[in-house]
Amino acid sequence: MGTAERPRLSVFRSSKHIYAQLIDDEQGLTLAVASSAAKGAKLPYGGNVKAAQDVGRKIAAAAKEKGIAKAAFDRGHYRYHGRVKALADAAREGGLQF
Repeated sequence: MGTAERPRLSVFRSSKHIYAQLIDDEQGLTLAVASSAAKGAKLPYGGNVKAAQDVGRKIAAAAKEKGIAKAAFDRGHYRYHGRVKALADAAREGGLQF
């Protein structure tokens, strides 16, 4: 459950891309979005660890712009390894705390 002070960082991965959103569940708002499928992503392929790290850095930067320092990590039904772990580690390096 995400709040305005500590939004939920939701991760979705497909075979070709990875997506991350910061969500305030109390108000039903998406506060920030980053994905490997975005027009400005400039990634040759979005289904690998390198793309996940890039998306993690982008979501951390977007959170910093909005003044968000803490988030609740929501990996969904995905195991915490590979691309999901790479995204989380890159977001932590970018300054986001889980």
